[in-house]
Amino acid sequence: MRNPHSNGNLPEETEENGFGDGVILGLDGGATSTVCVCVPFFPYGDRFPEPIPILGRAVAGCTNRNSVGETVAKDSLEQVISEALLQSGSDKSDVRAVCLGVSGVNHPSDQKMVENWIRDMFPSHVKVYVQNDAIVALASGTMGKLHGCVLIAGTGCIAYGFDEDGREARASGAGPILGDWGSGYGISAQALTAVIRAHDGRGPETMLTSTILKALGLSSPDELIGWTYADPSWARIAALVPQVVSCAEAGDEISDKILVDAADDLALSVKAVVQRLGLCGEDGTAPFPVVMVGGVLNANMKWDIGKEVSKRINRYFPGAHTIIPKVEPAVGAALLAMNFLTVQIDGS
Repeated sequence: MRNPHSNGNLPEETEENGFGDGVILGLDGGATSTVCVCVPFFPYGDRFPEPIPILGRAVAGCTNRNSVGETVAKDSLEQVISEALLQSGSDKSDVRAVCLGVSGVNHPSDQKMVENWIRDMFPSHVKVYVQNDAIVALASGTMGKLHGCVLIAGTGCIAYGFDEDGREARASGAGPILGDWGSGYGISAQALTAVIRAHDGRGPETMLTSTILKALGLSSPDELIGWTYADPSWARIAALVPQVVSCAEAGDEISDKILVDAADDLALSVKAVVQRLGLCGEDGTAPFPVVMVGGVLNANMKWDIGKEVSKRINRYFPGAHTIIPKVEPAVGAALLAMNFLTVQIDGS
């Protein structure tokens, strides 16, 4: 029977290994949620249609086992994969490859564990690729090619890069306790600290006090202590970034300094990766892409953190070309899987 997802412009493939043209699953597992998309397989390397057809898309909870534990992470993976396949009208035997980019995959042992989880969900012919979430975010801006640098700034932040030879480097991404200060969590935690300092006399008054208390439905800065420690979720604190930005736009100097420092720190993370990989060339002017991903960088507010970070990157590296991806990181994961699969097919 003809595969229902076969593209009419693609050559028909045999039913070898139990699938026809088949589908690809791309997953993006960030610090807050996990997105899974199901797309048709296009066996032409970088020749992808625009827009990329999405056959199914599903969202589940966090799949970072460091944040939620192994059981919850695995359950969320199974849920999001099943829902995306159901939406697409496909089943697991139609899948040719799965690529998952997940936060918290920082070591080969992490990679192998998650790979085994996914492997158990699918027939043996399905190729499985597990990457850090930064890598699939890079692929979302480069149509599946691993070259250049990606900067993610959402709940957390990380800069990650590849050179033409496949060498890789990273900066930041060590989590909120170890200093991801340009992240949504970092910005919001400093704002909450500024409110407490103003309240007890250690710091200047700030518009953040009334703005944040109103947003949280609290009547006094003293209540912030209970609110902050009632729930350990980093994302809950990171959600206060819009309040910090609105105060900065209204002229609050404390808020403005928090955002300026965040932009400086994010650009410094990119600088560290670019210099370690030599992406800028010997004279510092060679062209390379910098993919910008995450709610902190793409908030579309008047005080534009992403724009400020781009300015700083271009001061460091005139050849840097900042890219706001046209597709989400989960689609980047699918494109990456297609490129990996195509290389394997061509090399077999």
